[in-house]
Amino acid sequence: MKQVTESDTVLVELGRRLRTARLERNDTMARFAERLGVSERTVRAMEQGLPTVQVGVWLNALWVLDALEPLSRVLEVRESLLDRARAARPPRRRASRQRQ
Repeated sequence: MKQVTESDTVLVELGRRLRTARLERNDTMARFAERLGVSERTVRAMEQGLPTVQVGVWLNALWVLDALEPLSRVLEVRESLLDRARAARPPRRRASRQRQ
């Protein structure tokens, strides 16, 4: 028996949300599949939360649904607090040497 992981749970929930968004747009599964360039079977697999669907297909679906922007922040490089403090501090300046 396969153990259900947190990623499985997330995929199932994402599939439910995909189905809800598709229906809110009044798209049939066939029309939505055509927009994505995949088969209805693939859309069905997505809506069921199956992990076999390629990430590229998911990205296309999010783009079609105008929901891709929030994903652009995933794994974004984050500055440490030390980096932020260094950037906020003005650079050190020294007086020029006096010529005699």
